[in-house]
Formats: sequence, structure tokens, C-alpha cells
Amino acid sequence: METRETITLDARAQRRLYVLNHVLTGGLTAEEAARILGLSIRQVRRLLRRYRAHGSAGLVHGNRDRTPAHRIPEAIRDQVVELATTTYAGVNHAHLAELLAEREGLEIAERTLRRILAEASVRPTRTRRPPRHRSRRERMPREGQLLQVDGSRHRWFGPHFGFATLVAGIDDATGIVTGATFRAQEDAVGYFVTFVQTADRYGLPGAVYSDRHSIFTVERNRAPTLAEQLTGKRSLTQVGRALDEAQVGWMGAHSAPAKGRVERLWGTLQDRFVAELRLGGITTIEAANAFLPVFLERHNTRFAVPAADPVPAWRPWPDGLISEAVFCFHYPRRVGRDNTISWPGGDLALPRRNDGRSWAGRTVVLQERLDGSLWVSHHDRCVPLKPAPARPGQLRARQLSRPTENRPELDSSAAASPVSRPSDRRGSTPASDHPWRKRYAERGQ
Repeated sequence: METRETITLDARAQRRLYVLNHVLTGGLTAEEAARILGLSIRQVRRLLRRYRAHGSAGLVHGNRDRTPAHRIPEAIRDQVVELATTTYAGVNHAHLAELLAEREGLEIAERTLRRILAEASVRPTRTRRPPRHRSRRERMPREGQLLQVDGSRHRWFGPHFGFATLVAGIDDATGIVTGATFRAQEDAVGYFVTFVQTADRYGLPGAVYSDRHSIFTVERNRAPTLAEQLTGKRSLTQVGRALDEAQVGWMGAHSAPAKGRVERLWGTLQDRFVAELRLGGITTIEAANAFLPVFLERHNTRFAVPAADPVPAWRPWPDGLISEAVFCFHYPRRVGRDNTISWPGGDLALPRRNDGRSWAGRTVVLQERLDGSLWVSHHDRCVPLKPAPARPGQLRARQLSRPTENRPELDSSAAASPVSRPSDRRGSTPASDHPWRKRYAERGQ
């Protein structure tokens, strides 16, 4: 009955054999066997014909123990394993599949790549931790409603280099990284640059979601100052003031998992971006900032998702405002009588006003912009500043010393008539018969 060599049956073939034996003995009908095996009646009848013709071997697939026609050649498999353990060591499997396609021209699916590396005993560099139980917050329905921002201090250029901080913003609805920059540490300039990039490329978001860093908010536990008591408002930081001027709301998270969108972004970038910086030989903040736009464009194409509502919520700039004048440092100053304001690098001069009036005595706002330029704003007027002329020195009479042989710069006329000096000797005491003494002696009588 059996024409094939007896082979070991797998679990599925054994189950089919058990059910088909009951069909042949009359214990089950073909319809009942189809429901048990999850097959169609036609497929059960085909299995019965093969079982009668070839026995249990007929239940095994004909391609078993055969090399698939679409199997990747061994030479390419060896090349993939070598690249994964040398050039691209430390790169996760999903990222490795993309890099092999971009840089090496090897189009290999991620699942196939995982199998090849598993067969070669190459363990994954990063494993997923089991998620903790947390209440999941739905994404914002529209792009631009909420922008999550944060800074990540990490050894971005490798374990042999120092720490650097990457400041970035990510849209909550789509996962698009709208702006990012490298800084030596987390500071206000990094967030200003991120907001400027976001505003110039997309627009102003409805609100910003961040941690409660002192860059965004003033300490709430301290006692209010006299100025805060009089105005009834808390003082704002430079970043808080800029968001308030741009009419962008701010929300502070009470924990890192609360802003999970940007926290997961750091997990992705600390894996993928670190590998790409190493492959590109980038080890400085300046070079990394130049490479960021290229990487973020590919990153957004790979990981961005469409928003639930296709209508974006980005807002245009209010009339009369520009990003460079808002996202910068503002310092109030009072103009002196000579139309200058004080500044640590030296006094600054204000240009002449068109209406002919003076700046003296007015309170203005000095803007230190990201490009290093200094501007002053007053009401709707904003003008650039320049260094003030040096203060005129007080003129005093010069005291010249006697000419000597070691000072040939003095001419002969000056040497012939030296400058007279008052004598240092004291005056003589008048005699007892001096008229001056007689006058006082007569008064005493």
C-alpha cells in the first residue's frame, strides 16, 4: 500500500492520520472530519485518496526536506552574517535590513534576515522588554495639536567620546520629528532652535508638552517677588515667555512615561542614529547637526503615521511677529540720555528715530538672537543695534619731567627752558619784630 519510504510524521500529519483512520473505519463522516481538521470537504477527500494510495507518507507535503527554489544562496548568507558581525555590528535587525538595502544592495526581508542570523547563532543586539501595565492615551486626532519636546543626554558619538544632548520635538498625532539639534547640554538655545525649525517648516503647534524643567517654568515653591505680587502673575522663563508671545500653550508632565511619544523616540534614535553616526565617522556636534536633516527625513518617512483627521492644526505666525524675534533671549533695558543702553560686551547705540524724537528714558527690550545679532524692540518698532562710540576721556594737563640724555625726543628749546615747578621747601618763620606780629600783639592789649 505504501510506495514511499516510511518517514517521521509531524504533529499536523499525525492528527490528520488519526482523524482519517476514524473516517475509514466509519467512525466519522468526511463532513465531520473537515470540521475537526479545519479543512474543506474536497481537501479531506484528496487526503483520503492519498492515504489509500501511499499510506501515512501521503499525508506529508511533497516539498518536505527539499531545498526551496527561492532560498537565498549560501554565499549571500555568509556575506550577511559577516556584515552583521563586522561593519554593522550592534545594529538591530530592522535597521540592518534597511542599511543592507541602501548601502550594500542586498534586498532581504527583516524576517528572513532574523532567520539567517539565528541559524548563524548571531544574537540580536536589542531585545524588547515586556510592557508594563499603563493606561494608554490616544494620539491627538490632528497634526500640529500637540508637540512633545525633550532633551536626551547620551554618548551619541560612541562610548569613547563624551556626552552630548539632543533636543528634539515630535508631533503627537503623526510621530513626525519636526525639529532637532545637538547641544553640549540641555539649554534654552536648543529648544529655541527646535521651535524655530518647527515654525518655519510646519507652523506653530497648539500646545507644547514637556517635563517640568526649570527651562520651562519657574520654581513654584519659592515665595513670589514684589513685582509678581503687584502684577498678580508669575515670572516666566525665556522659553516660557517665547511660547506665551507665540500664543502656544504649555503643559508639564509629572513623569517621563506621561510623554511616552518622545521617550520612545529616544529609544529609537539611541539605537539607529548612534549606528549611523558611527558608520558616517561623525564625532562632533557641528557635523552631527549637519547630518540631522538627512537622517530625520528618512526617519519620518519610515516611522510617521497618518493622522486620524487629515486636516492639519498648525497655525501661521501672528501678524507682526517672526520666529527669530520671538524665540530668542529678551532683556529689558532703560535707554540713557545719550541714546545708549548698557550691555556686558560694551554699551550699545540706538539708531536715530524717523520721527526725530529721542530714545532717552524709554524702557526697551534688547533681543539677543540665535545668530548672535542684537536688536532692540519698543512697541511695534524693532531695530538693530551697534556698539556705541567710546566714552570721551577727561582732559587733564600733562606733567612733563626734566629732559635727560635718555629722552632724545625732547627738543633743545624744551631742554633750555625747563618747566618750572613749585618749590618743595617750607616758608620761614617771621621774626618777633615783624609788623605782622606787632599787629596781633596790639590787638591782644
